[in-house]
Amino acid sequence: MCGIVGWIDLTGLGPDAPAIAEKMNAEHEHRGPDGSGVWLSRYAVLAHRRLSVIDIENGEQPMLHPSTPGAEARTVLSYNGELYNYRELRRELAGRGHRFRTSSDTEVVLAAWVEWGVRAVEHFNGIFAFAVWDESEETLWLVRDHLGVKPLHYHQEGDRLVFGSEVKSILAHPDVVAAVDEAGLRQLLLPMLKFPGTNPYRGICEVLPGQVLEFSRRGVRTTTYWKLADFVGREAEANDLGSAVEELRSLLDDTVARQTVADVPVGTFLSGGLDSSVVTAIAAALPGRAGRVSSFSVDFTDAAGSADSRSALDRRYAREAADWIGSRHSNIVLDSGLLASGAVRDATVRARDLPTGFGDLDASLLLLCRAIREHATVALSGEAADEILGGYLWFHDPRAVWADTFPWIADSPAHGYLHQRVLSTISPELVKELRVEEYLRDEYTTALAELTFAPGLSRPERRHREIIHLAITRFLPTLLDRNDRLSMAGALEVRVPFCDHRVVQHLVTLSQHIHNAGGREKGVLRDAAAGLLPVDVLERKKSPYPTTPDPDYSRKLEEQVTEVLADPPDGLGDIFAEHVLAPGRVTDSARSHGLVSNFEGEVLLNFASWLRQYTPKLAI
Repeated sequence: MCGIVGWIDLTGLGPDAPAIAEKMNAEHEHRGPDGSGVWLSRYAVLAHRRLSVIDIENGEQPMLHPSTPGAEARTVLSYNGELYNYRELRRELAGRGHRFRTSSDTEVVLAAWVEWGVRAVEHFNGIFAFAVWDESEETLWLVRDHLGVKPLHYHQEGDRLVFGSEVKSILAHPDVVAAVDEAGLRQLLLPMLKFPGTNPYRGICEVLPGQVLEFSRRGVRTTTYWKLADFVGREAEANDLGSAVEELRSLLDDTVARQTVADVPVGTFLSGGLDSSVVTAIAAALPGRAGRVSSFSVDFTDAAGSADSRSALDRRYAREAADWIGSRHSNIVLDSGLLASGAVRDATVRARDLPTGFGDLDASLLLLCRAIREHATVALSGEAADEILGGYLWFHDPRAVWADTFPWIADSPAHGYLHQRVLSTISPELVKELRVEEYLRDEYTTALAELTFAPGLSRPERRHREIIHLAITRFLPTLLDRNDRLSMAGALEVRVPFCDHRVVQHLVTLSQHIHNAGGREKGVLRDAAAGLLPVDVLERKKSPYPTTPDPDYSRKLEEQVTEVLADPPDGLGDIFAEHVLAPGRVTDSARSHGLVSNFEGEVLLNFASWLRQYTPKLAI
């Protein structure tokens, strides 16, 4: 993957534009350590940081058309992503007269845009976020993939639009201020919920998944080329389990094969859970890859010899799966001291540009990705299967299913009461002033209003589809954002086979009883994976991502909380409840318990790190 950044100023760029462009582009160095490029014209700046994955020697960006030396560029592309069907498109475009000077997918994207314009995206299978500038038309297009796997933010004011892969690159522009208004504060207090198209920083927005944004002298216009709701509301395409299983297996075989294509080493995440094991097994079964797939799982120093922690269970199942599959497996053991270090916390907050992390889960994912990067540049993940197929408890616990809100934040144990635990740390006065519960109700109503159902669906089936839609559009994006930022902070490209839009389209139109075939959550996937995995792994129930059980981690957290409370950054006291800020309650905040270890203390420390690093202007 890579990082893209730039801006358009239709009144003309100033003399300091080259220096500003270099500064903004430098904010993405972690995303693209292998190359850097900047292109400028009278009105436009496009910049790029490259992580070389396809055609290592070529493919430099921004890429121009025509590419003839000395010719005036008409179309300029800065592209982040992977186009999995680029080989087929390359052949088709060559048949239409296009000539290619590289083997990169970037050049295919550019040629497709020249050939088909905005409709080029209808031909794409992949994960991508890119900017196209047409010099003669003085028009910019920003384009994002179907599920929003790759990030793309922008800030528009009058005749100027600034864009970037990560918010930090946009904040590096002198005309953009790190400020958070009331709407942004509400989002910060609801980290388990994604508000599509928005960002907590005032004036900074996201290009929506499946959307093309156009900016020109006519202003901003958007078009949608793919929308999940168009598929979720349909009649079930097949009530026949056999055909559903066959189609799913065919799609997974195809997408995993496409996503293992790279000119650099490719590995997989392998937790021993169903989803990552399926991806790893299919990858290992590809022609020429037997015994050559590297897989990785996470563990902790305090748990490496234990038998009953979550990471110990993952270790056992991952090893069983790896032995069956034949992957070259590495169990990455993380030191709790490093996991708890302030430098690692600051790095996770910096990677996200926000304090909305998931406890020590962020630190462990960052360190795991850094460790994997020593062996591979690309890793395939099993992310998204639970949201698409109903793998979480909140798809099945009636208290969550029928709650009149987003089911993962309902007052049930279906997601560890994490929503309630976050709000319990916040000043009650602030929660009331921001009308957080009212905001939640409005967002829930808005999300459901996006759906129109076929008349033949039963009430339980409709509710199942509603939860799938909510999960993919409001919950999954928080995980995709986390994966992208923390993996790219370590220059590791993570690919997500279950986010292939063809897989999603197939699965969301299946009936609930097929999803739960045999009375098992994700039963259709288990049937599709029959023969790929040992029975224990194939039938393993959903297990949360592991957290460290090390008491020493909690002690270090307690020390850090004490230090922060002794010298808190500006704004911390305005956000948190008095009982959280009371020195006598430090041990309670830092103790290890629940679904995510030390969650209350983690929230406090994340906000403290963010306030110190970004010094945002808060509307408090």
